[in-house]
Amino acid sequence: MKKIAVIGAGTMGNGIAHVFAQTGFTVRLIDVSQVSLDKGFATISKNLDRMVVKEKISESDKASTLGNIKLFSNLKEGVAQADLVVEAATENIDLKLKIFKDLDTLCEAGTILATNTSSISITQIAAATSRPEKVIGMHFMNPVPIMQLVEIIRGYSTSDETTTTVMELAKTLGKTPTEVNDYPGFVANRILMPMINEAIETLQHGVAGVTEIDTVMKLGMAHPMGPLQLADFIGLDVCLSILNVMYNGFKNPKYAPSPLLVNMVMAGKLGVKSREGFYDYSEHKKAEIVSTQFLKG
Repeated sequence: MKKIAVIGAGTMGNGIAHVFAQTGFTVRLIDVSQVSLDKGFATISKNLDRMVVKEKISESDKASTLGNIKLFSNLKEGVAQADLVVEAATENIDLKLKIFKDLDTLCEAGTILATNTSSISITQIAAATSRPEKVIGMHFMNPVPIMQLVEIIRGYSTSDETTTTVMELAKTLGKTPTEVNDYPGFVANRILMPMINEAIETLQHGVAGVTEIDTVMKLGMAHPMGPLQLADFIGLDVCLSILNVMYNGFKNPKYAPSPLLVNMVMAGKLGVKSREGFYDYSEHKKAEIVSTQFLKG
């Protein structure tokens, strides 16, 4: 495992590329958008600058990390001779199935194909390939350079060899890999998303306001971030997507997304990425609460 390809230069993709490159791997960061590639590379550089300021790494460490990353807008060129491909594209099943179908024809027979999906079935993704034994879930947490956990999800046909290889690889990155089985939402989001959804329901029903709900969970339950602020950080569209996967997968109404969450996503209020969710993240404000009238639907 020396050559790593990462598909998607967004928040998760550039974070995954960052940790592999910093550990000494050769990384090819792939995205169809050159703008996204440039932005992702700039984000990695900025995050490394923060580590230099905090004296966690040296300037030479930063330079070598950035030197380990090459940018590609062509999938075929990007994944050529890769030992491992980590897909970190948008949480959309149709897109992921297409990517894995393409990877199966473009990658060498021994290449392991991993997905950073936060909820979608690994077994379903693996079925789009002729190598299901080499397909696995490698779910990093956000922000990737900081968070230690990596959920390792075995599909129905994922081999022991593939699982062991990826588990050891995650340890090499300084992460703590935790093996889980292939059910909608896996472990992290199966527990986290219903909590976030319930916080949104609590807000919509007028039990308490945004600040009050987040304060209760931070001070009462020792959470570092309240559920509504966390939802903004994750992306309300991502939260909705994960809840829909669980609702469709289990057919259980307890996973049904809150109508307020659905409305906010339809209105384009996606959280930090759109600069407005439960809080306002515009340049002249610092996470101020948005209109209570809108939040109550």
